[in-house]
Amino acid sequence: MTQHEIAANDYDEFRSGIVEVLESARRAAARSVNAIMTASYWEIGRRIVESEQGGTQRAAYGETLIARLAADLTSRFGRGFGKANLANMRAFYLQWPRERIFQTPSGKSTTDSPMLQTASGESALAALAARFVLPWSAYVRLLSVKSDAARAFYESEALREGWSVRQLDRQVNSQLFERLALSRNKAALLEKAAERAPGDAITPEEAIKDPFVLEFLDIKDEYSESDLEDALIRRLADFLLELGDDFAFVGRQRRLRIDDTWFRVDLLFFHRRLKCLVVIDLKVGRFSYADAGQMHLYLNYAREHWMKPGENPPVGLILCAGKGSAEARYALDNLPNKILAAEYQTVLPDEKLIAEELERSREALDARRGNAG
Repeated sequence: MTQHEIAANDYDEFRSGIVEVLESARRAAARSVNAIMTASYWEIGRRIVESEQGGTQRAAYGETLIARLAADLTSRFGRGFGKANLANMRAFYLQWPRERIFQTPSGKSTTDSPMLQTASGESALAALAARFVLPWSAYVRLLSVKSDAARAFYESEALREGWSVRQLDRQVNSQLFERLALSRNKAALLEKAAERAPGDAITPEEAIKDPFVLEFLDIKDEYSESDLEDALIRRLADFLLELGDDFAFVGRQRRLRIDDTWFRVDLLFFHRRLKCLVVIDLKVGRFSYADAGQMHLYLNYAREHWMKPGENPPVGLILCAGKGSAEARYALDNLPNKILAAEYQTVLPDEKLIAEELERSREALDARRGNAG
């Protein structure tokens, strides 16, 4: 070995050290963004609450204030500041008031926070951010827990055990707090609850792609679960546009939020002749009744939030690209009358035609991947 060569063991150790530095830095960056975001939302909530208390008719004043603020902030900063999000910020401050946030280890409360004494400032915001260990999405999930005792328990366990948001969500959904109250062996149940399930861990990349973070940073999020799904979505979008000028492209991976759960619509089109939105959902596996249920959830949301005056109700198209089969199904039973449903069926492209294109696209993409390998 020459003096310029590096021993394999030495290089492996050197590389491992660099990898550890980068992974630690990414985790720290994700935590930092979340903490700053949470601190800013707490501060916004505080200002909303204190402004409401200065109003003569608090309930009416608060609704008017949030509606006006939502319009102004959305215009300037993007989608993350709608009425629902601002209401969450207000609720966040009410559930985690200053006395609780600035409580000292001795149990006494101090309100000499820099953020409470100044109108703005990065250093003040950073000092406030240090008070929030959990990410914003965890606090949103905790807000949905109605019982104060249960909420305090889940927060305490999340901090003590280092739960990810997925773990927290799983424990709340499994009613861990209520089961503990009935259990005779609480220690064993807590020990079992601390075990991590597959998929509980959240990578730094996933933390940054959290919809709350993307909205806060005003970053457009277009991603897909797999390379195959992403490529299929692109090819199908091109195919529908090539069918004629009826389909007008609106968006891809359109995000929507129902309660504290996020969903994404793969493709969204507007059909000019039918004057309606077309919501398209792609499934790489076989069709199931759950897919139909989810589509109707999308359609109900689209009708309430995306449909504009003068438009007809939206229609859904479920595309399934399972191995060895492909199918396309329109969801038409949400329409208000049979005549309209029949018109949609006549004007929309034949489902068999779309399924054939889906199958051709999947086979071509599989072949391309095979050749590349």
